Amino acid sequence: MITLLLTRPQHQSHEFVVELETRLPRRFSPVLAPMLEIAARPDPIETGGYAALTFTSANAVRIFANRYPERDLPAFCVGANTEEAARAAGFRTRSADGDARDLARLLAAEAPDPVLHLRGAHAAADLARLVAPLRSDLRIRDQVIYDQLARPVDAATDAAGRAGRFDVVALFSPRTARIFAGAAREWDLARTAIVSISEAADAPVAALAAGRRLVADHPSRDGMIAALARLCD
Repeated sequence: MITLLLTRPQHQSHEFVVELETRLPRRFSPVLAPMLEIAARPDPIETGGYAALTFTSANAVRIFANRYPERDLPAFCVGANTEEAARAAGFRTRSADGDARDLARLLAAEAPDPVLHLRGAHAAADLARLVAPLRSDLRIRDQVIYDQLARPVDAATDAAGRAGRFDVVALFSPRTARIFAGAAREWDLARTAIVSISEAADAPVAALAAGRRLVADHPSRDGMIAALARLCD
């Protein structure tokens, strides 16, 4: 079996393992080593006066949905995973099925004004800046509702990395990729494939001496599983 290091937060890694085993049974032996911890901020969230919400992560959906019962505003979501979480929480959803640029185009085309963007402290893109050239009258306000805290790599994972025991490392965000790149500087990656969800997530690991680097064709769970499937051929 292929040894696969998963670096995303614990809950999301567990979800990914379940889906991966369903789609590619008995191909991978996952090792969960979260390098991020999601910590909700206690600040109140005021949705009054907004006509829509937008989410760029399932974490934001879960944190908001757990604290606030209201579901009267439509939720515009960056991709399928985020939309799945929003729909499960009871929102009326629209998905851009892509990245932040795709979401910006969807908001410009369909969103009522104004929009509240609920997100983490570290964002891959400035959504309001991306929307502005497409639709100047659409107001988008950001509110950070959680932090993505770096977690130290545990001793067992570090020892395995230094010994070159990981066949594949999966990176799901630029933030995680930057943390991984710092932790893996002394690792033996000569026989390791690094699979990233996007070009932005791949960039921080470009300087590592990995045996192979792949970028998913689509920035989604399905895209990552398809990329991992190519390693099984």
